[in-house]
Amino acid sequence: MAPKYPKARFLPGIAIGVMFATGVSAAPFECPKTGGELIVGLQAGIPSLDQQTNTSSATRNVAMNMYETLVIRDENMNVVPDLAESISASDDGLSYTFKLRAGVTFHNGKPMTSADVAASYQRYKDIGFNRSVLDIVEGWDTPDDETFVIRLSAPQPTFIENLSSYTVPIVIMPAELAGAPANGVEIVGTGPFKFVEFVPDSHVLLERFDGYSPNNTLDGLSGFGGRKQACVDTVRFRLLTEAGARTAALETGEIHISEDVPNLSKERLAGVEGVEIVQLRTWGMNLGYPNLSAPPTDNVKVRQAMVAAMNMEEIMDAATDGSFQLNGALQYPGQAYYSEAGTEFYNQADPERARQLLEEGGYDGEPIVLMTNQQFPFMYTTALVMSEQLKAAGMNAEVKVLDWPTALATSEQEITGWNFFYTAWITTTAIGGTTSLRNLANPNNVYKPIDNQGDPEFNRYFEIVSNGTTLEERQEAFANAQRIALESVMVVPFGILPSTQGIRSNVENYKPFFNTRVANVWLDD
Repeated sequence: MAPKYPKARFLPGIAIGVMFATGVSAAPFECPKTGGELIVGLQAGIPSLDQQTNTSSATRNVAMNMYETLVIRDENMNVVPDLAESISASDDGLSYTFKLRAGVTFHNGKPMTSADVAASYQRYKDIGFNRSVLDIVEGWDTPDDETFVIRLSAPQPTFIENLSSYTVPIVIMPAELAGAPANGVEIVGTGPFKFVEFVPDSHVLLERFDGYSPNNTLDGLSGFGGRKQACVDTVRFRLLTEAGARTAALETGEIHISEDVPNLSKERLAGVEGVEIVQLRTWGMNLGYPNLSAPPTDNVKVRQAMVAAMNMEEIMDAATDGSFQLNGALQYPGQAYYSEAGTEFYNQADPERARQLLEEGGYDGEPIVLMTNQQFPFMYTTALVMSEQLKAAGMNAEVKVLDWPTALATSEQEITGWNFFYTAWITTTAIGGTTSLRNLANPNNVYKPIDNQGDPEFNRYFEIVSNGTTLEERQEAFANAQRIALESVMVVPFGILPSTQGIRSNVENYKPFFNTRVANVWLDD
């Protein structure tokens, strides 16, 4: 084995191929004040708190305040340690050794050991939503309670990068709970807050975990890594899926944080005493998946006609009340994997071209069912505007409205009754190239190709993005994969979404991120 990296400091290594971020020397964070209940207004229903099996951002907004992983991402999406204290890679790149943080206990009081890590990884390999990240894993070993070793079947330069993705993270739970089926696991983690209760359509309640052992690799919170502290006694996540109710609750002080503020309410709320507006400008990608297994969207010409008909500027303007950035790529400009390959198909706004494609595809007026929800207003409005644009180009578009958890579950589990599903890539886009493409690659497709068999050329390029030796090789493969995805309409990007949130002025140290974080936040009453 190669020498281990210094304790609590992660450095770049050729075998690992990832830069581990370290903090600037400063006094470790301590809560200036403790106590009270922090109340957060959520905009969408929570399908489940089983973080290993759910893609929903609503799940992450709550669960990632209770759970931790071996490695995670910081504020700038660099890889940082979480439950790992150090990591070393073998010279041949075929094994990784994780030394675990000392003194970590679960919310049930049990000390965390490598056996818990192994059981959690086995559960993820069996039923985790993005379990394909572990396909290259040959096995793992637990030589002692503080050591977890992963063995690969072949070197993979992006392996640690993949493990640190928290779109559907490999969270660690007690070994005795890891045999639970999807959505049937008891919620026990190692994070600064522990689970108390989940009342569907009402709230989720968390409380401070007094036995929490903080990660001192960084001096404060960065992303979901670093030194985390529970400054409040309890956190109540209220399910306020109607924007007006959320806004009113923020104004009256019934909630301290509103997860989403409609753009039209932003200016008025900014003038309300005791309320502050904060924004994350590049929060997510507004996009959707066509159902490739259901007619007529099983016909590529029909899908291409849908894209040809769309005026993305009109869609995004309506969906965000004018606060948006156009972007037809699967990464943000400035990211390492950003490419304009295939973006010539974006924002065509050409109904005549759409009609020509429909004729070529033999479209005969079959319904095109657009499945959306009202909990995320931008998705609902996107569907309404897109529906009118498709109708203007001769398509029989129908909007089907479900609640968010049902729509998400339907898109993942059903191949009938819908043709297009609206969602957003939040962490998916921000984390990077491999994560973005994984949603479209075999196995475990999010979109629905016939017989769940995706495009072979796309999958070939995805393998290069995952396993290519050099960044340049992986970037070229990403561009080729993106071109295939956009030309064959495996996914439809509409544009970039901001996140505007409202907080009460007595909430201290809250910073908007891709998902809600309540660690290191205190109330100044």
